[in-house]
Amino acid sequence: MDAIESATDEELLALTARRPEAFGVFYRRHERAMLVFFLRRTFDPEAAADLTAEVFAAALQSAHRFRAGEAPAAAWLYAIANHKLSSSRRRGQVEDRARRRLRLEPLVLSDDALDRVEELADAERSAEAIQEMLDRLPADQREAVRRRVLDEEGYSEIARSMACSTAVVRQRVSRGLKTLRTELDRGTTA
Repeated sequence: MDAIESATDEELLALTARRPEAFGVFYRRHERAMLVFFLRRTFDPEAAADLTAEVFAAALQSAHRFRAGEAPAAAWLYAIANHKLSSSRRRGQVEDRARRRLRLEPLVLSDDALDRVEELADAERSAEAIQEMLDRLPADQREAVRRRVLDEEGYSEIARSMACSTAVVRQRVSRGLKTLRTELDRGTTA
């Protein structure tokens, strides 16, 4: 693995002035999270993409001012994101000052890119809906389903840590999944 790829976010920001590709690595690590952050708040794929572009343009401009140790780089990025979101809500539009200073062309999303952003939004909504359904399961079933299905732990390992038999864990997983299936079926027929 290239040293730059394995660098921490803080190291990447420190390297950005000397090695611009470091910011590219930082961008790739956080682009999806930024898109999701804005999709959850704007419910508009184009606005989310515009805001994401503006956040990274602003972050690139101010990477030299980031000081490791004051806050994690991700927290710094989210602070920029919150500022950009607040500003866009106040103004009624996405500000593009940082992108213009960097002489970046306005963001134009192709239909394919918009479809990918919308798919991401749909996947996030689906994941949230599934999490809400999981949260409604009894605690023992929720833990058993999470550990078996999401964490892919073995039944015997789960049984040991839950201080019960593997048969009990299998029953909890089975009941939990049955409840989830029923809720999903209700949701698709409603």
